[in-house]
Formats: sequence, C-alpha cells, structure tokens
Amino acid sequence: MIDPRIRLRHIACFLEVARLRSMAGAAEALNISQPAATKTVQELEALLEGQLFDRSRRRLALTAFGEVFFRYASTSLAALRQGIDAARGAHDAAIVRVGALPTVSAHILPDAVRGFTRDNAGVTPRIITGPNGYLLSLLRTGDVDLVIGRMAEPNAMVGLSFEHLYSERVVLAVRPDHPVLTAGHFHLQMIEDYQTLMPTPDSVIRPIVERILLAQGVTRLHNEIETVSNAFGRAYVRQTDAIWIISEGVVAEDVAEGQLALLPVDTSETLGPVGFTTRTDTLASLATVSLMQAVREVAERLRRTGA
Repeated sequence: MIDPRIRLRHIACFLEVARLRSMAGAAEALNISQPAATKTVQELEALLEGQLFDRSRRRLALTAFGEVFFRYASTSLAALRQGIDAARGAHDAAIVRVGALPTVSAHILPDAVRGFTRDNAGVTPRIITGPNGYLLSLLRTGDVDLVIGRMAEPNAMVGLSFEHLYSERVVLAVRPDHPVLTAGHFHLQMIEDYQTLMPTPDSVIRPIVERILLAQGVTRLHNEIETVSNAFGRAYVRQTDAIWIISEGVVAEDVAEGQLALLPVDTSETLGPVGFTTRTDTLASLATVSLMQAVREVAERLRRTGA
C-alpha cells in the first residue's frame, strides 16, 4: 500500500520544484507561499526517508534519490492527468505529436510506431519531420511533445533535455553502379567530380559534414544541391551520378536492399548521439511515455544487432 500520508499536493509541489529548480518559483506557480512549499517538500522527504534535493547549490538540484523518485512520480501524475482528460472526453489526450529528423523517421521510428499502435489502441501518433531548428521551435511552443534526432548544439538546448539512444555516423551514398565504385583506390577528393547532395545549413549534421570535407581537402563541390528530403534524395541519387551526404539511418534500408551503396570512406569522426529531446518544464503524457519506451526498445535491438 502507498503511505496514505503522501498526498497529491506533496507530489505536485515536488514536481514543480524539480521543474523550476527553485522553491520560490514553485510556490509562485502553485499560488502558495514559499514557506508552505518548503514545508511540503520537507514533509515528503520525511515520509520517503530520503533527501530529494541538493540544497548546497545556488539552484536546487535533484539528488540521486530524487532523480529516481522524479521519474516515477512524473509518469504517475502524467497518467492521472491523461485519465482525467480521457474521462472528460478530451481528444488531445489520444494524440502523441512527434518531431522526427529524417534519419529517425526512416530508420527506427517505423518499427517503434508499429509496436506502439499495436499496444495502444485508440492513441494516434502524429509524426512531423523537418530540419532540427524547425522541430525544436515546435517543441518549445508545445506543438510537438518530443523530438527524436541528433543532439543540438549546447546553445540550442536551453530549457531542453536530451536522452541518448544510440550513435550514428554520416555516410556518402550512391547508386550501386556508380562509376566511382569501380575506381582503383578511392579517396574523398574524388567526389569533387560529381554533383553532391548536402544537408541544409540549418541541419544538425551540416557543420559536421563541412569539417570532415575540409579536413580531407575537399573544397570544390560540383553543382551542389541542399536538401533534407528523404524522398528527393533517394530518387535523385538513384537516377543520377550524384553523391548523397546523409545520416546513415536515412539510407540503411536502401543499402541493405541493394538499392544504394556507400562509398568506402572512413566517417567515424562524424559519429554523434541520437535520442530524445524534450522540454524540462512539462510532464510527458502516458501515451508519450509509452511511445518513447517503444523507441527505446527498437534502438536497443539495433544496438545489439549492429543494424
């Protein structure tokens, strides 16, 4: 049995303090006095027999004990809120809005969504794709519940949190009978003789691509095209001699099926983290938590198999 002395006000106050990292801020958000907020958190710590916050810093921070309790408390409260919304007939509670970078929408998301919809009848996933800056703007305005893709630069992560799922590299993809594949000894400067599909300037991987090309002495790309469209990139490369510089996940299935091939170049320096980006000031709905778990399971399977 749950200790009956633990009340909903304890949980709500704790979550608000954890979200804002401030007792005064939480008190204002909850429309109570700061001493009342402090007393409520202290009561909860006494009931749990553990310290939830590290008070030695300028801003409050969760202890390891508090981190564990936060994960379960936030999920529980989100489930309660979703249940109330569902009972009241709130249709928005049955929609999970996901912002996905092209690499994720092509690689891990299909399997994850298939498993999620099988186990969550009545919940509608809404998948929105686009460049990273656009998706993060939707996340900040609440138009998506989470973003799945590469971690953004630190200055773009203010107010956001990132959970690492797996790492991914950038690759150079071409049609299987591309003439460069028959060259005796391939080197990266050879791509200067062919049209190149590059990620757009606002994409997460663009700076990474520019650095590796510059490091290998590639300075004259031929008739460059900028795109983050999976459909365009896939169709264009299959019909031309163009070279597509893109995250590996976007073309993984095409390569496995023999529709595209990868150039033999070491791009290990482009390896970067892929995962969830969420807002730190909101709690995920139960449906969102369930979808995230489905994505985690697919990512774990891919890590084990090396796919």
